[in-house]
Amino acid sequence: MKKNKMISGVLCDPVGGLHYGANVLIENGIIVNIERKDECFGPLILPGFVDSHVHIESSMLSPVEFGVAAVRHGTVAVVADPHEVANVAGVEGVKEMMTFAKKSPLKTFFAIPSCVPASPFDECFERFDAEKVGGLLDGDSVVGLGEMMNFPGVINRVPEVMALIKEANKRGKPIDGHAPGLTGDDLKKYVSANISTDHECFTLKEAEEKIALGMKILIREGSGARNFNALHSLIDSNPDAAMFCTDDCHPDVLETGHINLHVKKALKAGHDIFNVLRVASVNPVKHYNLPVGLLQVGDPADFILVDNLKDFNVLATYIKGVNVLNEKYTFDITSLPEYVFPRSFDSKLLVKKISKQNLKVIGVIENELITESLTHNVSDKFLTSNLQEDILKICVVSRYTQNKSNVALIKGFGLKNGAIACSVAHDSHHIICVGCDDNSMQKAIDFIIKNKGGICYCNADEEIGMPLPLFGLMTTYNVEMASKNYKRVNNEVKRNGCKLDAPFMTLAFMALSVIPHLKITPDSLFDVDKFSPTSIYAGE
Repeated sequence: MKKNKMISGVLCDPVGGLHYGANVLIENGIIVNIERKDECFGPLILPGFVDSHVHIESSMLSPVEFGVAAVRHGTVAVVADPHEVANVAGVEGVKEMMTFAKKSPLKTFFAIPSCVPASPFDECFERFDAEKVGGLLDGDSVVGLGEMMNFPGVINRVPEVMALIKEANKRGKPIDGHAPGLTGDDLKKYVSANISTDHECFTLKEAEEKIALGMKILIREGSGARNFNALHSLIDSNPDAAMFCTDDCHPDVLETGHINLHVKKALKAGHDIFNVLRVASVNPVKHYNLPVGLLQVGDPADFILVDNLKDFNVLATYIKGVNVLNEKYTFDITSLPEYVFPRSFDSKLLVKKISKQNLKVIGVIENELITESLTHNVSDKFLTSNLQEDILKICVVSRYTQNKSNVALIKGFGLKNGAIACSVAHDSHHIICVGCDDNSMQKAIDFIIKNKGGICYCNADEEIGMPLPLFGLMTTYNVEMASKNYKRVNNEVKRNGCKLDAPFMTLAFMALSVIPHLKITPDSLFDVDKFSPTSIYAGE
């Protein structure tokens, strides 16, 4: 029995670059006819938006609740890289994420993580080799190989790295890149390995160099890194070489918007509506060969209705001809997957004796994932915070090896009291903590261990946090409840002096050894430019 539906409004055809009044006829989830009707004046019918690169786990929501939130903002599909779950739970964890995603209203596609662990210097639950990656690449919802963060391995043609790339190439699937600041001959070597995208550009010059070599640039606007202002001119100058993505999007942001926020900013900046739609919809669909409709006869009926191009209120989101805003989706599991987590933490590990006074310091940069490599002179014989100069202690506790940790110094959080901690620490997802004093840091780390994952703020008088029981990365809450709890913790952090827009998102990237310049691992400080461990002492 055929299920017919007629939708009327002003259709914006992103392929033909036309807009006109139309009746759109849908049968069994497919657009079978588009009839021009000049007397139709609204609402606007637009192609649904696609997030071209996102780590669902970073929303702290399950794939189902993430999808419920995203479709409210006009997103119909995402290309998800389950890199976080891959690190903490391996191949079976990735398969579980795919199973969860099938219960979501979104069309959720996957790029298989290529760097598990993120670099040879990181830990993980199980390492992904070519055999494991190849097996996952054959999944029915898999559209490519995830971001190749080990750019030194590609440049130097390391056999293990090239074997992963070969698995994607022989299946004809695109490979996502991750090469912040890479330029010149090294960039040419990287791109020549058939790596087709990059979402780490933070200057227009960098983006243009990569486009000239054939890469697609993903304009990222997430919770921790916001590159729209630097890159949005690409929408009109290179409309076929750009896509939108969030990469990492915490629940407080996702509650208010998703890719629609990119679109609204682009339109407000004066960009051509059809170029914006190419970037938001057409380009990711074509690049990843997604079975997602673009308002053409014969396409799946994946589109949205909005009131106007200024307010951009999403009135309906159709996926396969069904307005998913009217449907009910729930995420309910009777038992949580098992994963590795520390059993306890010895407070003595927070104490670090030093033999020299000139120390390296991680320098935080607001709204960026890159950091500075700073120096600081201390007069004590032990590593201590200096609140007057905004120098705090940072500690990383291994998720995978009991009583393995490291401490160093960090500048830029502005915290004046207490400590913050989380079990979301890209990409190995160790426990990471920044604090003003050892007692608060111990209390915060203990909260995370007790709950087998979470985010928290602690001081001598209070303990406030949100458990993340799903792989130590996600809550089972819906977006409203997750956002409420996240804001509660976040606001307390800011009330105690933190000056960052998204302190937990920033904190989560301080242990990622593939984004310049200075980071921390459970073993050492890490010089990303030299791609090697480095001493805590300046000049060494």
